[in-house]
Amino acid sequence: MAAWAIPVLFVLAGAAVWWAGSRLPHHVAALAERLGLAPGFAGMLVLGGITSLPELATGISASAIGAPLLAFNNILGSASFNLLLLALSDMVLGTRPLTSLVARPGVVIQGVLGMILFALVGAAIGIGDGGWGDDGWGGSVGAWSAAIFIAVIAALLVSLRAERRPMWLALDLPGAKHAEAKEPDVKPPRAPLAMLVMLSAIVVFAGGVLAWSGEAIARETGLTTGIVGFLLVAIATSLPEASAVTGAMRRGHGELAIGEIFGSNIFNLAIIIVIDLVARGDPVIERAGEAEIAAAMLPLMLTGIFVIGLVERRDRTVLRMGPDSIAVILAYGGGLALLLSLAR
Repeated sequence: MAAWAIPVLFVLAGAAVWWAGSRLPHHVAALAERLGLAPGFAGMLVLGGITSLPELATGISASAIGAPLLAFNNILGSASFNLLLLALSDMVLGTRPLTSLVARPGVVIQGVLGMILFALVGAAIGIGDGGWGDDGWGGSVGAWSAAIFIAVIAALLVSLRAERRPMWLALDLPGAKHAEAKEPDVKPPRAPLAMLVMLSAIVVFAGGVLAWSGEAIARETGLTTGIVGFLLVAIATSLPEASAVTGAMRRGHGELAIGEIFGSNIFNLAIIIVIDLVARGDPVIERAGEAEIAAAMLPLMLTGIFVIGLVERRDRTVLRMGPDSIAVILAYGGGLALLLSLAR
């Protein structure tokens, strides 16, 4: 393929992912209403799972060509960039902070579970095999990768239980009233499941093309695997989350948007075991170093900032954003600078 065609393909695939992803929240919300699911849980389980498909495609392709660290850093980079997108999308509301719209404990629990999982990833890299994962489980699958996968499944089950048995509900709901006021007068789709399948297929295909063309561009630039995975490929594979969050916020589905980001980050961590299954040689956790530990700590910190905002629910904005969103943007910038210094 001609060199000029790869960037063009990258842009076209990105446009397709954005178009399909921006329409996903409307159909997820309709499906959640029909099934009686809470918006936060629907965002985590349905929307988060769908928008994680490009990361899965990237993880398989990068591991197959012998670049498992590229896939691993893509997962960690996507998690941080997803949270940055959530902070930037706060400007769509303008008059109220994003975290003031959430009145259910399920979304807070999802955030805390995500923090635990990222802490587990960082600890796994720092500890290494620990004498119990030398040969991996089931071939090249590392013991830590298996443990992280089991922890992801447990997190999903805990989230489901929290949605079925809510512990509390916020009584003052100015944010919820604002969300209802922003909801456009649009009839719900008659076949939300069929539309979800069609839009998901577009996200998968275009996301795969996006990842391949992004990797091709990265090879031409000669950048390191870690930085390429954390920045270029992560941004490319986060386009579904970007479009989905933007679409949800424009329709006033703040809880759906937060649940989608938290859920997508949780789902993405399950891809680590897929990387081990596809890649040859040592488990990917054994190949990671201090830069990957820092990359895992960044989404943990950003999620923690949002969890504080969800608990406080302050009804105040600065520069059309909540204070927590501004803190996330500043923390992301500082974390990115640290990662760039470690990559030198």
